[in-house]
Amino acid sequence: MSEQQPREEGRPELPIERGFPIERVNEIAEKESRAKQYYRPIYTMHKWWARRPGCLFRAISMYSLLDENTTADDVEVYEPGENEQLGDNGLDETDLVEAIANVDIDDPEPLWDFYPKDIRIKGKKILDPFMGGGTSLVEASRFGVDSVGVDLNPVAWFVTKKELEAGQTDAKELENAFERVREDVADDIKQYYRTPCPNGDHKADVMYNFWVKEISCVSCNHTVPLFKDYRVAAGRYENGDQDNVLCPDCGAVTLVDDWQEESECGACGNEFSPKEGTKNRGGKYTCPDCGQKYGIADAIQEQGGFETRLYALEYYCEECDREGRQKSEYKGYKQSEPADIRLFEQAVKEWQTRNDLHEYVPGEQIPAGWKTTSGKFEGSAPGAGDLRPYHIDKWTDMFNERQLLCLAKLLRSIEGESEQNLKEYLLLAFSEALNFNNMMVPYQAARNHTTNLFKSNSFDPPQVSSEGNLWGTKYGIGRFQSTFDMVLKGVEYANSPNDRYIEDGETKQTSGFAQPIGQNSKVHQGDMRNITAEDEYDAIITDPPYYDNILYSELSDYFYVWQKILLSSEYECFTESQTPRAESIVTNPALEKTVKDFEHEMKQALTVANRALKQDGILAFTYHHSDEESWGELLESLCDSDFEVTATYPINSDMMKFFAGESVSFDITIVARPSKNRQPTSWDSLRRSIVRTARETRETLEENRELASGDIGVIEMGKCFQEYSKHHGEVHRAGEVMSAKEVVNEIYGIIQDSDRGEQDIYRDLLEEWKPTYDDLNKHLKRSDASEEQMKDMQLFRMEDGDFVLCQWDDKKRQAYVQSKVEEGNGDLTNLDKAHFLRYRFEQGKDPKEYLERWNDDELRELCEGLAEATGDETYLTMVGVDRSLDVFGDE
Repeated sequence: MSEQQPREEGRPELPIERGFPIERVNEIAEKESRAKQYYRPIYTMHKWWARRPGCLFRAISMYSLLDENTTADDVEVYEPGENEQLGDNGLDETDLVEAIANVDIDDPEPLWDFYPKDIRIKGKKILDPFMGGGTSLVEASRFGVDSVGVDLNPVAWFVTKKELEAGQTDAKELENAFERVREDVADDIKQYYRTPCPNGDHKADVMYNFWVKEISCVSCNHTVPLFKDYRVAAGRYENGDQDNVLCPDCGAVTLVDDWQEESECGACGNEFSPKEGTKNRGGKYTCPDCGQKYGIADAIQEQGGFETRLYALEYYCEECDREGRQKSEYKGYKQSEPADIRLFEQAVKEWQTRNDLHEYVPGEQIPAGWKTTSGKFEGSAPGAGDLRPYHIDKWTDMFNERQLLCLAKLLRSIEGESEQNLKEYLLLAFSEALNFNNMMVPYQAARNHTTNLFKSNSFDPPQVSSEGNLWGTKYGIGRFQSTFDMVLKGVEYANSPNDRYIEDGETKQTSGFAQPIGQNSKVHQGDMRNITAEDEYDAIITDPPYYDNILYSELSDYFYVWQKILLSSEYECFTESQTPRAESIVTNPALEKTVKDFEHEMKQALTVANRALKQDGILAFTYHHSDEESWGELLESLCDSDFEVTATYPINSDMMKFFAGESVSFDITIVARPSKNRQPTSWDSLRRSIVRTARETRETLEENRELASGDIGVIEMGKCFQEYSKHHGEVHRAGEVMSAKEVVNEIYGIIQDSDRGEQDIYRDLLEEWKPTYDDLNKHLKRSDASEEQMKDMQLFRMEDGDFVLCQWDDKKRQAYVQSKVEEGNGDLTNLDKAHFLRYRFEQGKDPKEYLERWNDDELRELCEGLAEATGDETYLTMVGVDRSLDVFGDE
């Protein structure tokens, strides 16, 4: 067992502060992030941004809610299944308690053996004040603890509410509700997504309609379709080595060997290069008739908008499938036909005459914001967006008339469901389908399917759009029946959740747990700064906002305006025209909210969190950034809010790139505790403590763990932060108090180069009570110092077998120092200078001459450290540091 850091008296030690199984978590997280629908389908019921892996929050919960005071009576352990108690050959409650005690930085995995077990933890209560998509609450609820969540955003509140209610929802009843909607409206919607089959005199289902924007050339008035290229989709099945392209001459969809080479249309013989469209880089078009180049946005503005044209579609023919035709025949691409145009016009006409349906679409204007009208505001936050050049002013402008007609019919049918809980799950499926069914999504030609609106976490209107079949057919993504299937799978999972884990390199899956998701859980919509709880929660586990990260309030309005059509009569938070803006803790140039505003508001939030925690409670949160500055801000905010960092762990990070100055994003888990004990110290003493901590941590991890160097760097950094946070606001350096930002910058350098030389060892020994030769060897073991060099420098000697640490007034030490000063050969250390000045000062000689020659803050820092270590204020006086030793407390 490695040496543990001291903790506040009476505070139980938590496994997560002693060690965390990063290797095991990350190997699952990597797989889960690519396949959430299999690992944890509850998180695919509806879009929410920047979700952390469920396995991470399960591990954080387990390592945070158990502690050294946990007894066998405080927990229950079951094998996954129907509450099957573990047998004599399995692991039981006593084994769990023993595993808690055995967790260590060297080996954090004794407790990991319980990751795939159905554990219940009694008497614990957690809070997530920034719950977002609810991952922390879902995972904590699986341990049977009381969980409370808060979020300002009504969409986040609704999504999390339905996740937590899923474990108490009957999946069969939900299926029946879906069938009632199917019987009511499915055929009515699907009739608008039919096309003549290219293989016979019958109809096929449309999977996607492809639309292109068209403008008139400003020079010759020729109609210009805004194609970046003419590739429609990659070939599939029997044609997998070819590409489907659109002939710009006759409009046929034809197969070619390579869309990036000169090709010939199989229908009209036209020779063209499919990769050369009319839309150029830089947002300009090239007229295929006269060659005019002109800005697309300018042309749209001048012409008062643009037209759209249905040019192709992807189809699936059930009849051809039954006949046993080749796949490429019953599922493929074709040119649009007059019948397809007429069908769309029929939908347009119905929409224009069905006034009874218009109440089921959002009629609001899109609010001005950084993601929607950034051109109106000044600011430097990333992710700006402006919809005005595309003539998108209302939410309904993001859809064509057929989509609005079908969406309205579907939403009205969902409203007819009498049972509120079931209606809300159908609405959740409807809302998720909105992510795919709009005119803001392009078709991914290389992957043969559409994408979703928020793939780029912004509103990016494409020049070529794919209009999906809302109800859906056998194939395609984003269909209502497929989004409902995801909701249903989430409900089934919530009733009996399971876990996947890796054992001996093989992924295994547990049986379903008897503990459902969401029992003893509550969620609230509102500003977390209004939380009034005091000394109530054992843990706060969360994923807080970060600076100018995704502006969820603006993006989520897209879902909100549709959801509130059915929810405004049920929930007050759905009665406003948009989601809350001003209260969001994030920088936003559209509201003139700056980084300083964010820092101030984040400190308010952390203060509320501290108050809500029990004094022995824990704050564990994930943090994502690629900005060196934000680390200092974070540490300062935590410490100013009376938190002490006790550990940090990486989540698939690359710290070495970061230290090398490269721009790199990474995720980290940070652990902190309430603490008001701040001990004053000198930077010299703290620096040496940090160097020792970093060196010891790295050596321990390199010896006992299989971690990448970057991951080790994160853990080192956490240990260094822990050392600093004990002294926040009381770190004295060359007469000044250091800020957290200044300390963080120093820590980066220490982790990169944690040298410990002879001067460091000497000062470490000064802090020992009657240091011995064994103490010298203990410090030398984890250093770059040489015993022989220390002897030569007269820093110590052996007399009659006794170890003597030489002080400034030692004759041999002073003779060595004075000879170095007289030689002036450049290898005089700051410790030599300090001892030389101390000797002169004692003789009544003014040190001014030498201080001017050695004008060096590092010398002053060293003297502060020597004064603190020896209790000798003369070290401060002689270098002009205007303070007494009282500033460093009693130690």
